[in-house]
Amino acid sequence: MTHHSNKFALVTGAGSGIGRAVACALFDAGFDLVLAGRRQSMLDETAELCRSRPGRVLARACDVSKPEAVTALFDEIQSIFGRLDILFNNAGLSARAVPIDELTFDEWAAVVDVNLMGAFLCAQGAFRLMKTQRPMGGRIINNGSISASVPRPFSAPYTATKHAVTGLTKSLSLDGRAFDIACSQIDIGNAETAMTDPMAAGVRQADGSIRPEARFDVSHVADAVVYMAGLPLSANVQFMTLMATKMPFIGRG
Repeated sequence: MTHHSNKFALVTGAGSGIGRAVACALFDAGFDLVLAGRRQSMLDETAELCRSRPGRVLARACDVSKPEAVTALFDEIQSIFGRLDILFNNAGLSARAVPIDELTFDEWAAVVDVNLMGAFLCAQGAFRLMKTQRPMGGRIINNGSISASVPRPFSAPYTATKHAVTGLTKSLSLDGRAFDIACSQIDIGNAETAMTDPMAAGVRQADGSIRPEARFDVSHVADAVVYMAGLPLSANVQFMTLMATKMPFIGRG
């Protein structure tokens, strides 16, 4: 494994699930870390899990949907580390699986605020820093979703925001070229986390039936992100789909 010493990575949504797994893997690969999320206690737990080698881990509670909180986070990153090489734009949430006419505005807005506004604000902060730091450049990896292309029933807020994240990825990829800023997206299907635990018992399918779905070890997501993060800025994995082999994606419904 390549050891990425003197490289700095920010992981949002780092307090659990995919964010925690990716953070620990990046740390093991040699990156110094900034961990961001809403719950400081969960971030502190991730930080302790990461301490498998000497290195710096900064855990900061941050609501990525709040511009002032994100600005403060990036100001601190610049002050302490002086640069940022990797942003894993991972923070996200979903709403109740109900028909759209039963969804409340607050439920819709909460998903939009985190999944889209949060991704935008963190990408904007990273872009500003990567554009002006020396050496210039860096990599932004957005956590998209296979639901953006093949949605599940009753998933309008999540699906709509993940469509938007794909557009953000493409725009950043284009706008970042002049500044050696690469932007990638990983679309994950059924990694084993607390969020996908209900799939073992059964989740609603496109035909209305309830059926269990296959899942896969979240460590494979972490390995994939480390690979993407470790590429030279002259190369890029533009989009990667990583999913349980037997989950209903191809031919869903």
